[in-house]
Amino acid sequence: MSGVTLGGIRFYPDELRDLVVAWIVLGAAFSVFFFRATGRQVFPDIASVVSSPAFGRLLAVSMLTVGVGFLLHELAHKVVAVRFGQVAAFRADYPMLALCLGAALAGFLFAAPGAVHHRGRITVRENGLVSVAGPLTNVALVAVFLPFYLLSGFLGDVGQLGIIINAVLAAFNMIPFGPLDGKKVLGWSKTVFAAVFLGTVALAVGSFFVVGFPTF
Repeated sequence: MSGVTLGGIRFYPDELRDLVVAWIVLGAAFSVFFFRATGRQVFPDIASVVSSPAFGRLLAVSMLTVGVGFLLHELAHKVVAVRFGQVAAFRADYPMLALCLGAALAGFLFAAPGAVHHRGRITVRENGLVSVAGPLTNVALVAVFLPFYLLSGFLGDVGQLGIIINAVLAAFNMIPFGPLDGKKVLGWSKTVFAAVFLGTVALAVGSFFVVGFPTF
């Protein structure tokens, strides 16, 4: 089976397809949501909306922030899992992606683009490290987007939304419930969980108060 190898990490053809599809659908869904949030209508002339400069700008901002935040979160899981000898690959959840887009058209947000599936022998500690890698990547992305927030125009919007989205993603995924990362981190180390959970919640709350959402 062919694919692409980057930094010793193999990405499979189906995985690359799923990454691209998830990135595009997430970008489109959040663009529709933000477009509607400004009071503009999507229906009945969807074609005119999609081809408009305003929607194109929203799509670019969303793909550079929401899409990048979600997918790098998942790829962080993959990279760490592979380093621990796991066979790992991202798999898009196509029904959830369709629901994500449908929810945006209905005026609310829902995002569950897929997940990294890994298999092989792994310890509780290693599994915890695989899980915490995703939220910590989002924290790092907050720092990456911060300089752009200091700019104006398009880059300023990218920075602002990039900070908010990644701060929220980090905190949300550290909730110790169901399939979220926080549950596995808590099962490994209560100390690490407490530090990362409290830190990401503080970052998310601070981002809302200090940065806020861009006004598209």
